[in-house]
Amino acid sequence: MDVDTRLLRYFAAVAEEGSLTRAAERLFVSQPALTKQIRQLEAGLGAELFTRSRTGMTLTEPGRALAQRVPALLDGWEAARRETRTAANRAARVLRVGFIASAANEATQPIVAEFARRRPGWRAEMRQAAWSDPTAGLADSDVDVALVRLPFPGQDALRVTDLFGEPRWVALPEAHPLAARDTIPFHDLWDEPFVAAPAETGRWREYWLAADERDGHPVHVGAVTEQPDDWLSAIANGYGVALAPRSAARFYTRPGVVYRPVTGVSPSRVGVAWAPVDDANPVVQDFVRCCRETHTAT
Repeated sequence: MDVDTRLLRYFAAVAEEGSLTRAAERLFVSQPALTKQIRQLEAGLGAELFTRSRTGMTLTEPGRALAQRVPALLDGWEAARRETRTAANRAARVLRVGFIASAANEATQPIVAEFARRRPGWRAEMRQAAWSDPTAGLADSDVDVALVRLPFPGQDALRVTDLFGEPRWVALPEAHPLAARDTIPFHDLWDEPFVAAPAETGRWREYWLAADERDGHPVHVGAVTEQPDDWLSAIANGYGVALAPRSAARFYTRPGVVYRPVTGVSPSRVGVAWAPVDDANPVVQDFVRCCRETHTAT
């Protein structure tokens, strides 16, 4: 049986977490999708890998045997894949830069310009990721470095430099009663439905719902989206409001959607992130230096 390395990564996450729910959040996938992948792996191997119970997922004897081998297999494949891509990008003089919508907005252009000045002949290839992947491609090694919004799931496993902050505003339908105000206290939004990121993004979703800044008041989710266009449409159609960086008011405009300053909620932070293996990669570190020199954290 030829096994997709993705199945092995999913297996390892469930084995380490002992829970499908926690593993799904860590992997940024839905729990039903993760369950399906684990069953596919078990069917392919002809062995039950976990004992399922109300308390979680426990490895069986075949599962323990596989768990002993999987980390080395994944590490070896990841190293081979990264080295191959790095060599190809070095030959093409391309640095893959991941970003999520609203990650750095107008801060991006001076960073890329400084990188071009520092590395003549090189090109920063910008790759936008969906909100379902707050690491902007770093988690799957699809990019070399990423401009991200902090905090995000998986942050502790990466190198992250905080660059700058900006206030969080609220995006709401133009006809919403609160849209007539110049500034909106956050507690006036607590009972509003919110447009949210997918549940599997965990900590990322909770941050943009300001779940920890509601004095225990529950969150009401009116819609779930992964892309800016869908997010704006959901707000314009009245399915909910949403917190957003102040710069979103300049970059993500749509008829029927207005932005207003919000008081009583913490600001958003922008950072640059990369994998520890690239600490010695001179091109990645040049890009990080461009970020630091162009935008000092405040």
